Amino acid sequence: MVDYIGVSDIQRIVNAIGPAEFIAQLAAEIEADYRRWPEFEKSPRLASHSPVGVIELMPATDGKLYSFKYVNGHPKNTAQGLLTVTAFGVLADVDTGYPLLLSELTVTTALRTAATSALAAQKLARPDSRVMALIGNGAQSEFQAIAFHRLCGIRELRLFDVDPQATAKLVRNLEAMPELADLVVLRAASAAEACKGADIVTTVTADKRNAVILTPPMIAPGMHINGVGGDCPGKTELHGDVLRMPDMRVVVEFEPQSRIEGEIQQMPADYPVIELAQVVRGEVAARRSERDITLFDSVGFALEDYSALRFLHSIIAQQRLGRRELDLVPDLDDPKDLYGGTLSAQRGRARKRKLA
Repeated sequence: MVDYIGVSDIQRIVNAIGPAEFIAQLAAEIEADYRRWPEFEKSPRLASHSPVGVIELMPATDGKLYSFKYVNGHPKNTAQGLLTVTAFGVLADVDTGYPLLLSELTVTTALRTAATSALAAQKLARPDSRVMALIGNGAQSEFQAIAFHRLCGIRELRLFDVDPQATAKLVRNLEAMPELADLVVLRAASAAEACKGADIVTTVTADKRNAVILTPPMIAPGMHINGVGGDCPGKTELHGDVLRMPDMRVVVEFEPQSRIEGEIQQMPADYPVIELAQVVRGEVAARRSERDITLFDSVGFALEDYSALRFLHSIIAQQRLGRRELDLVPDLDDPKDLYGGTLSAQRGRARKRKLA
């Protein structure tokens, strides 16, 4: 039997722990795994692109556990009442190859993306950062707001989206969270207005195109940019001149993947970047001064999903009540007799019923 986590299960787990606490614990697990960076077998995700979206497979292993995630990104889905991103994943035992967990990752991907964003900001943003602009108020926005409030001390949030209804939805959801009672939420008339005076700018837009969400006049010395929405070839959010600013320091998750999919796809192959693991492991200081502009060029990396699946599996292993399982792998008396242990037994039962 294989452990199973569906949408109803992740709702139960996260609500029992609390969304902010869950994100904080998940961020700690992600950080712990980034500290073990050399132990992981790493590769860019395998992507299948179409004119309207992308479907990706994201594998990772440390030689003991193996994980993969299936995930799509289809920005036009919302016009049909469908989610932009859906995902599921598997955690497996390397020694036997047996799956240990099959889990939804649609909600969990949003949680781990926010956790990774806030973890990076802890390392890159100025410690006194309290004001964040949140540009793009769709499905990921609440998770980012919760994470930055809890982990980075953000106390003022400035919102902008080209769709006013998305902003209204975000405001409504944030106001309903008691844990965000001390968060000041302001609506801005433009991305530039939201960025003015912000310590951190998070961009999390969905269009599959080379968009220009941020331009150099919107960037101030000392600012940290959390670029989340640019995450596949031909999909960016920053004007190229932002990356060329003299005090810019760019941090990526896995350089070979980010060169293809991140904001840095706009730059030449020798454009300098720092990997997040180098910062987490204390090998490189991403911020050298208060005037440095830091960018976390986030595209999402398989190690973060590995961390999320490992974390979820550890949680349900401690919860005997309500734990669910699937008969995903046959359990045979003779492991060499797959037919006899499965199909012939079913046929035998069918014959007995017919004779009766």
